[in-house]
Amino acid sequence: MKRFLTTVACCASLSLFAQTSSIYKKGWIDFNKNGRKDVFEDPAQPVDKRVEDLLSQMTLNEKTCQLATLYGYGRVLKDELPTAGWKDSIWKDGIANIDEHLNSLPFKPEAQSQYSFPFSKHADAINTVQKWFIEQTRLGIPVDFTNEGIHGLTHDRATSLPAPISIGATWNKQLVRQAGEIVGREGKALGYTNIYAPILDPARDQRWGRTVECYGEDPFLIAELGKQMTLGIQSQGVAATIKHFAVYSVPKGGRDGEARTDPHVAPREMHLLYLYPFKRVIMEAKPLGVMSSYNDWDGVPVTGSHYFLTQLLREQYGFNGYVTSDSRAVEYIWEKHHVAQDFKEATRQAVEAGLNVWTNFDPPNAYINNVRELVKEGKMSINVVDARVRDVLRVKFIVGLFDQPYVDVKQADKLVHTPSDEAFSKEINRQSMVLLKNTNNLLPLSKTAYKNILVAGPMADATKYAISRYGPSNNPVTSVFQGIKNMLGSNVNVTYEMGCHITGDNWPESEIIYTPLTNEERAGIDKAVTAARQSDIIIAVLGEDEKTVGEGLSRTSLDLPGRQQQLLEALYATGKPVVLVMTTGQPLTINWANKFLPAILNAGFPGPSAGEAVAETLFGDYNPGGKLTMTYPKSTGQIEFNFPFKPGSHADQPPRGRNGAGFTSANGSLYPFGFGLSYTSFTYSNLVVTPAKLKSQANVEISVDITNSGSRKGDEVVQLYIKDVQGSVIPYEMQLRGFERISLQPGEKKTVKFLIQPQDLELLDKNMNWTVEPGVFEVWVGSSSEDIRLKKEFVVE
Repeated sequence: MKRFLTTVACCASLSLFAQTSSIYKKGWIDFNKNGRKDVFEDPAQPVDKRVEDLLSQMTLNEKTCQLATLYGYGRVLKDELPTAGWKDSIWKDGIANIDEHLNSLPFKPEAQSQYSFPFSKHADAINTVQKWFIEQTRLGIPVDFTNEGIHGLTHDRATSLPAPISIGATWNKQLVRQAGEIVGREGKALGYTNIYAPILDPARDQRWGRTVECYGEDPFLIAELGKQMTLGIQSQGVAATIKHFAVYSVPKGGRDGEARTDPHVAPREMHLLYLYPFKRVIMEAKPLGVMSSYNDWDGVPVTGSHYFLTQLLREQYGFNGYVTSDSRAVEYIWEKHHVAQDFKEATRQAVEAGLNVWTNFDPPNAYINNVRELVKEGKMSINVVDARVRDVLRVKFIVGLFDQPYVDVKQADKLVHTPSDEAFSKEINRQSMVLLKNTNNLLPLSKTAYKNILVAGPMADATKYAISRYGPSNNPVTSVFQGIKNMLGSNVNVTYEMGCHITGDNWPESEIIYTPLTNEERAGIDKAVTAARQSDIIIAVLGEDEKTVGEGLSRTSLDLPGRQQQLLEALYATGKPVVLVMTTGQPLTINWANKFLPAILNAGFPGPSAGEAVAETLFGDYNPGGKLTMTYPKSTGQIEFNFPFKPGSHADQPPRGRNGAGFTSANGSLYPFGFGLSYTSFTYSNLVVTPAKLKSQANVEISVDITNSGSRKGDEVVQLYIKDVQGSVIPYEMQLRGFERISLQPGEKKTVKFLIQPQDLELLDKNMNWTVEPGVFEVWVGSSSEDIRLKKEFVVE
């Protein structure tokens, strides 16, 4: 309460509140302006009572306005601040939320706002908008201000994080929790009360463009990291909205864009893989928001599915927040899926299924009027509308919008992108680095052994990829070339040649139809080769940028795009040692590089400090400890090829003399799930599993000793896998059920402990019931899913 009074006093001192309003009382606000403290206005009353009291005072128009999103400035809103025209708009009766308002979206010139920075100016502007809704609407229901936050808050100069695929590569739960706290704190300070993060979709098809926005392919890893991100965000008093529910990340053939539909996923697989992270995070972290996806499952659009939005989310998982639709998900029920005759019928299906808030890049009028007409025509019960509004109001009460609706403007500049936040941003970039190959310990490179270094490739001096649609904008970016040059200074001659563009003129057609190099392309490669011959070592920085991987950017090939492979081979042909640094948001089939190059560092899709992190890793100031969160196939022809998998599904082609003769298939992965090297080595010993025999609802305690047996300080990700030896239905070959990232000095030993609970051993039996079956379970502990160091077993009786 003291904080509330302080905030009101602070805000009242601003010019914004020069016109003193009588609705601001000591310890409460008279939102409905009736001169008395109603139950919903009393902070001492339970949330449910406050919700019911407010709901009882609302008209149909006011209720329906709480069921829609108003996209912010540059998207739908034409005004940065309230105008007289707002009194004639549909939101004169309120609105559920306003999304991305005044945040100056990256790459959206029409959305650049004078109010995004300094941070205090944005907080003040959000107060102005909030003040309009509180003072100029009849009931004064505050707005839930939403924003994206999957790798840093999507706001001008907020703290930037690497893309989620790189956040996943850290395998560091504590680090991800801290990342969530930063995103939540910055959102709160800027006036955002609901953050659209984390993404919990398992990225199981490596061709899919949005792999870069996912933590990886394994449901347990996603659940563990997603839980920490959600807890971190919501610890700051704002809502986290998890996405995309559900079965969103497997569009047919890995296609993206308008093809996000028709996932071929069997029911048991759906629950074990695609719903598992959502179930875990909802039950254990209690997010206040869920975004429904616009794909179907088994012929039913998810956003129009009572099974998904009510039975699973609320009745089975216990979700207590509100569901917002992914943009255009409701329209797709009609336009794409063709199970409704028009938008109005699609609206009815979505609301009755359990959707609370419609979202799209259109004005909310049509949707809101659809709901009003459906109720008046007797085609939708007012009780259904009340139920949906009730959820929205509950979230607004929980995050404190009825007790502390205004931002403390004076604190904004102190709480957003602090020096410690910037240091954290660099550290998470470092921890996301994954070393894929290091023949004869070429890395780390000596800072004094090479007098002439060529940094080549189209990603070497690139910067835009570090600032994408779902992250902060306008932060300075250090390219890899600049990072290396800054580190080595004037003692080493560091030169740069682009060699080729990321994609050629014919791309993406060139992925399926080869064309000879143009004269310009040949000249660019030749120029890089000339520079390479004058160098002692080559650092080739190749891969993908924001135009080749991301939302709507699926690939037909996973080879290096454009002419980058030709450039790499030409550099290698000079005879000089070549170190490959890959910037990529998805697994790439770099078979040639893996066979011929001595060293490969996967930089993933890092944030603005990419160049510093890569330079520190290449030259030994930092020892890489990240691990892959997706299987790297050798060929797209192997897809589906990922972890976890059923027994035999990844088996090699039969050898000569048996069916198939072994001539037609690439066997095994290029790099397996959980893989990553280090500049030091680690020894595993003393695996202890207690008890050896147990009942189905008992816990299992596991411990293992890890020793740094090398000469450098380093990080190891200790991975625990459980194998169900035999089940009533086919179990996965093994499943990740624990991991810890630890840091060890040379010679240091640590004991890592894991707790296996009954839910970690569950399977869905023949009757689709979750159960722990009796039998033998094997404990596998190691450094990757294929580098298992120790094994033991226990028996469930």
